[in-house]
Amino acid sequence: MKQPPLTRREIVGYGLGDMGFNFYWTNISTFLLIFYTDVFGITAAAAATMLFVVKIFNAFTDPMIGAFADRTQTRWGKFRPYLLFVPLPLAFMGVLTYSTPDVGPTGKLVWAYVTYLLLMTVYTGVNLPYSALSGVITGDARERNAVNASRFVCGFLGGMVVTAATPRLVQWLGSGDAALGWTLTMACWGTAAAVIFAITFATTKERVQPTQAEPSTVRQDLADLRSNKPWILLFLLALIIMVSITLRMTSAAYYFKYVVNRPELLATFVPAYLLAAAAGTALTPFLARFVDKRKLMIGLMIASTALSAAFLFVDANQIWLMYALQVALGLALGPKSPLNFSMLADAADFNEWRNGRRATAMTFAASSFAQKLGTAVAVGVIGTIFTALGYVPNAAQSADSQAGIVWLMSVIPAVFTGLAAVLMMFYTLDNPTMARIQSDLAARKTSSPTP
Repeated sequence: MKQPPLTRREIVGYGLGDMGFNFYWTNISTFLLIFYTDVFGITAAAAATMLFVVKIFNAFTDPMIGAFADRTQTRWGKFRPYLLFVPLPLAFMGVLTYSTPDVGPTGKLVWAYVTYLLLMTVYTGVNLPYSALSGVITGDARERNAVNASRFVCGFLGGMVVTAATPRLVQWLGSGDAALGWTLTMACWGTAAAVIFAITFATTKERVQPTQAEPSTVRQDLADLRSNKPWILLFLLALIIMVSITLRMTSAAYYFKYVVNRPELLATFVPAYLLAAAAGTALTPFLARFVDKRKLMIGLMIASTALSAAFLFVDANQIWLMYALQVALGLALGPKSPLNFSMLADAADFNEWRNGRRATAMTFAASSFAQKLGTAVAVGVIGTIFTALGYVPNAAQSADSQAGIVWLMSVIPAVFTGLAAVLMMFYTLDNPTMARIQSDLAARKTSSPTP
C-alpha cells in the first residue's frame, strides 16, 4: 500500500534534529582543538593524537550502536526512542569535555581522552539512530531528498548560530574566565539540544519496514555491507569530504587569529559559509529533479576544489574576497550532505533488494563513523603541520607557520574534494537503477503477507 505523502510538519520536525546535533558538532569541529591548545593547555600534537585515537575507537563502537538500534523494538519504533532518552547524558558529557580541572599535564591529557571518548560514544548513540530515521520515514526518493534537505538546512543554521554565539557566550558567561565560560556555554547548548530532540521525536513516524521474515545476524549485516559497493563508496566519500571541511573549519580560527590578525571576523566568516550552505541545501530537491544525484555530486566537488584552491592566492588584507570565496564554497558544498544521506538510504534499499535483508542503522553507521574519522584525520593533519612548522600558541607565528595555516585553508582541502569527485565516478545507483529497485521492493511488499 502506498504511504500518504509526508506533511510539512514532519519534514521540518525531522530537520530540526540536526540543528540540535550541530550545537555539539560545530563546537567540536570549529572550537575544540583551539580550546585544548589555548585554554586547557594541551599541545597541538597531543590533542591531535588524542582526537585521532578516539575516532579509531569509534570504528568499533559505531557498528555496535548501529546493530543495537536495528534490533530495538519499542512502541515508538526502532530509532525514535533514542531521541528521547539519550540527550541528557549527552549534555552531561558535553559539559565535562569542555571543563578544565587542574590536574597537571598528564591528568589533563587523561581527562581529555576519557571525556571526549565518552562524548563521541554518547553522541553516536543519538545521532546514528537519528540518521537512520530518515531512511524509514519514507521510501519515496523525492521525499527523502526533501527530508534530508530540511535536515541540513537546519543543521547549517544551527552551525551558524553556534559559531556566531559561542565566542560571545564564553566571554559573557565566563566574565573574562575562558575556562568557566566554555563549561557554562556547553551546558546551554546541551539543554537547547535536548529540547529540540524531543520535538523531533514528537513530530516523526517510522513507516518503512523490512520484508525479511526473520531478523538477520550482526555478522550477516556486516557481510552485506562489505559486499555493498555503493555503501563502500559513500563511506569513503563522507570521510574525504569531512576531512576537507574540517581542515578549513578548524584552521579558520588560527587563520584569522595569526594570519589576518582579526580573530573577531571568525564570528561572521564561518556563519557566512553556513548560511550559504543552508541556501545550497535548500536548493537540493530542486536540483535533484533535473540532475542525477551522482552527476550533481561530481559537479559540486569539482567546483569546491577550484574555489578552495583559489583561497591560496587571497592576500591577508582582501577580506571581501575571503568572504566571497567562503560564500561560494558554502553554496557548492551545501547540497553534498542531503545528497549523501539520500544515497545512503538508497544503499540500504539496494542491500534489501539484493539480499532480502535491511540494516538501516548499520548502513548509516558509515556516515557517522566517516564524519568522526574524517574530523580526526583533519585534526591530525593540522597537528602534524603545526608541530613541523613550529606553531606556538598565543604568540606571533613564524612565516612557515603562517604559510602552513594558509595551505590548510586552501590547497590541502582542495586535494580531498578533487579526490571525492573522482570517487563518485564509480558510483552506480543512478536514478534509473533506483527506480527499478524501488519498484521491485514495492512489488515484494505488496505480495508479502501482512504480519
